[in-house]
Amino acid sequence: MTDQELQQLVEQVSRESFGKEFRHRATFNGRLRTTGGRYMLRSHDIEINPHHYNLHGLDATIATIKHELCHYHLHLEKRGYRHQDRDFKELLAAVGGARYCPDTGLRREVKTSYVYVCSACGQQYPRKRKIDTRKYGCGRCRGKLKLGTSLA
Repeated sequence: MTDQELQQLVEQVSRESFGKEFRHRATFNGRLRTTGGRYMLRSHDIEINPHHYNLHGLDATIATIKHELCHYHLHLEKRGYRHQDRDFKELLAAVGGARYCPDTGLRREVKTSYVYVCSACGQQYPRKRKIDTRKYGCGRCRGKLKLGTSLA
């Protein structure tokens, strides 16, 4: 599904489920990790997690779109748009949106891992992020660190 198809889907769901027009942008955002989508308060745009769509299909994505549209329409009407507000909970139940997003598994995913090795004593330092080897040295003997073979 492309961003343009997603835009059309969001507009269609908004008309059918809410009886109101969606006049802003809906796009996919692959950087989302722990959520199925998000509503942007300042720009009124909606972002959907493409991994959520790929793993759970169209029905789960439509439920997430309804969730985000609840935030959208309530915020524009200056009503309670937050998760704990009664207006939000009632509208979400009325349209059949998802209260929670199914897990995509991306939260547990570690992208890279590095191992730094001391050139003097051979001490190894596994790290999730890169470090500046000119700035940091070995904690045991103060020797120079070199980037070893990565774990992932």
